[in-house]
Amino acid sequence: ARVHVYLKPIVNDPQGEAILGGLKTLGFASVSQVRAGKYLEVHLESASATDAQRLAEDMCRRLLANPVLEDFRISVEELT
Repeated sequence: ARVHVYLKPIVNDPQGEAILGGLKTLGFASVSQVRAGKYLEVHLESASATDAQRLAEDMCRRLLANPVLEDFRISVEELT
């Protein structure tokens, strides 16, 4: 499962602001906003993609994401 965890739009993002400042200092004047987040790859075994999706969602709700501050997006694919 590929898991993207990112701050909710209403939450301030100091890390994103610092990255934005650095990009502007390096001459990337066209960048107007940066939001930082986390990307995780979770290799798991399950009977189906649906079960894997449910497991990954449970992991996010219980540990990988803070539901007060963060949202998440999951994609599941079979490894061959």
